[in-house]
Amino acid sequence: MDAIARKIINQLQGDFPITEQPYAQVAAQLEITEDELLQQLTNLLDQGLLSRFGPLYHAERLGGGLTLAAMPVPETDFEQVAAQVNAFPEVAHNYARNHELNMWFILATEQPERIDEVIQEIEAQTGLPVYNMPKQAEYYLRLKLEV
Repeated sequence: MDAIARKIINQLQGDFPITEQPYAQVAAQLEITEDELLQQLTNLLDQGLLSRFGPLYHAERLGGGLTLAAMPVPETDFEQVAAQVNAFPEVAHNYARNHELNMWFILATEQPERIDEVIQEIEAQTGLPVYNMPKQAEYYLRLKLEV
């Protein structure tokens, strides 16, 4: 990863401007052109150095559903099950964990009742139980990982 890619990633981890031309504003802060910034983002996504770049919406405040779910997945089937789970458009994140429940993911749905439906569909497709762990309280942590 080159120095400008590092600067871009570090810059875009917080305080993204809400303006008519946010990329132009960020590019000016980085002393590059807007086209160069957009091309760098495309390259980072194409190379897999960024898995996603975009806004995060609060599904519940928009009338939708949001939950954390976990599954016990046999290690030999992990990649296959991950592909099955990730194929659901409602799955926002999916992480491997060193625990009996070794696959954790976030479900975000347009309607709250869709959470249970998606869980049942994942269980039917994978043959594995899905543990639904809905939010009890909300905390905001500002996380910025310098590269």
